[in-house]
Amino acid sequence: DLIRCPSVTPEDAGALDVLATALESLGFECHRLQFDEPDTALVHNLYARLGDSGPNFCFAGHTDVVPVGTGWTVDPFAADVIDDHLYGRGAADMKGAIACFTAAVAESLEASGRPNGSISLLITGDEEGPAINGTKKVLEWLKDRGEVLDVCLVGEPTNPTRLGEMI
Repeated sequence: DLIRCPSVTPEDAGALDVLATALESLGFECHRLQFDEPDTALVHNLYARLGDSGPNFCFAGHTDVVPVGTGWTVDPFAADVIDDHLYGRGAADMKGAIACFTAAVAESLEASGRPNGSISLLITGDEEGPAINGTKKVLEWLKDRGEVLDVCLVGEPTNPTRLGEMI
C-alpha cells in the first residue's frame, strides 16, 4: 500500500495515512507534523510512539521517492510482485524498510506483548529533496517536548561503494 502512494518529494499522496493506520492499530500514538519555510514546500512528517518510558528505540526513514524517470516496464506505483520480487518506487528506498520494521514490531507485539521502554518511528517526507522540513524539524519538535531517542536505526539502504559500509 505504501508503494501505491505516488509520494514524489514533497507530495505525501497518502503514504503517511497508510502508515499511521497500521501503527495506530498496533497501539502507537501518531503525531502528524507539517513544516515549511519561506520559499519551500509544505512537508508532511510522522512521529509515532508506542510506550512512554525509556529507553526509546527509534526507527527513522522516509516515504518520499525521487521522480519516476524512464525505462520502467511496469507501473512504478502499482506494487507488482513478479517472480517473488516487489517492483515499485520506494521498494528499496525506503518504503520497503518501513513496512518491514512495522511488520517486525507487529510480530514482536503478538509474540511477546508490549516491550519495556518505547518503540518509535520518525518518518519524513523530504529526504529525497532539500531535506529542510523533515528530520531536523521533527528532532526540534521532539526536543521541545522533552522526548529522547536513546537508539536510532536508520533503514536507508545507501551504500555508495560497497554493501554494508553505512551500517
